[in-house]
Amino acid sequence: MRILVATMNAGKLREYERLLADVPGLELETMRSLETPVEVEEDRDTFVGNARKKAREIAAASGVNCLADDSGLEVDALGGGPGVRSARYAGDSASDAENNAKLLEALCDVPDAERTARFRCAIAVVDAEGRELAVVEAGCEGRIAREPKGTHGFGYDPLFIPDGFTQTMAELGPETKNRISHRAKAAAKLVPLLRQLREP
Repeated sequence: MRILVATMNAGKLREYERLLADVPGLELETMRSLETPVEVEEDRDTFVGNARKKAREIAAASGVNCLADDSGLEVDALGGGPGVRSARYAGDSASDAENNAKLLEALCDVPDAERTARFRCAIAVVDAEGRELAVVEAGCEGRIAREPKGTHGFGYDPLFIPDGFTQTMAELGPETKNRISHRAKAAAKLVPLLRQLREP
């Protein structure tokens, strides 16, 4: 089964190759294999909506099965924000540091007990004919720290302390992150669905 992962990032491809290693005969590739990259505007108001839209449009344009995901941070004290705007929280071209700084400012008066949050990830797989093969969603619960710590990871990892830990995701390192992350949990739900599709 050949699946196009909706990314140009080789690192993300390697992550999915590892997360989906238990699916026999799976061939994953990035959108770099396409002659013309497909641009999709992520304008839905849910992670599932954005993942579905990306998978459908890229599968239709490429004629190849497509796996797309959308993920971000939900902070309870911000009513679930920044949510689908996580990557653009401080502006459309904001850096990770700018997004983190805006989040800390927004939460400066919020006590520790109320700084609960979660990373959420949705993954959609659509075949070349536009049929939806699978949609899964998962989260990683935690809380927002008072200051960024750690050098591993990206995005809000330096501020996010997963439940059961005292260190931020960026301090824990890739091995632990890849076991507890929202994307790892969503991929674990996807594996049996893809295995079923592979069965004759």
